[in-house]
Amino acid sequence: MKKIIIFIFVLSILIFSIFLCKENLKTIDNIGIDEIETKEECIINPKIVTVNGYSMYPFLNSEEDVQALFNYYDCNDILRDDVVLYEYSANDNLLIKFIKAIPGDTWNLKKTDIGYEIVVNDVSLLNSEGNLYLIPESSIKRLKLYIKDYPIIPADTYLLLGDKIDGSTDSTIFGLVSKKDIVAKVEKD
Repeated sequence: MKKIIIFIFVLSILIFSIFLCKENLKTIDNIGIDEIETKEECIINPKIVTVNGYSMYPFLNSEEDVQALFNYYDCNDILRDDVVLYEYSANDNLLIKFIKAIPGDTWNLKKTDIGYEIVVNDVSLLNSEGNLYLIPESSIKRLKLYIKDYPIIPADTYLLLGDKIDGSTDSTIFGLVSKKDIVAKVEKD
């Protein structure tokens, strides 16, 4: 009799365990494989780099040293107003720019008497001194093409601008950029 009770007890535990495992598998099945995060270890590689040029002036001066955190965006989100290093195929050097629009943002251009304002989420963009970006007619063609095709910034795509209110070698020249070409986050001392 004692053996039968032990057998029933062990069998009950086994059935209960199987039931729990099935419920957990259903839960995993319901969330889907895309929702399970498996981030690898993030190895950030900090380096001191020197600013070369004036497209980020007055926020950054030419010849100013800044810290670049390479691989930072392998495990961190790119945020609006981050300062980044961008790998532009038409330039041997990395470009340093502000992130001014991120995936999901709406954007358009507002024509004024002296140029075009860039409007993101119904707010006209400002540089680091609080001045409106006013892009001249001669420099706005690329952005007009992108806005026509992408009124909402697509996934893994960003709008980059320097600190010059009339544009520089930035999205006014090369359009929206892919996340894969943003290679570092920049931190100012």
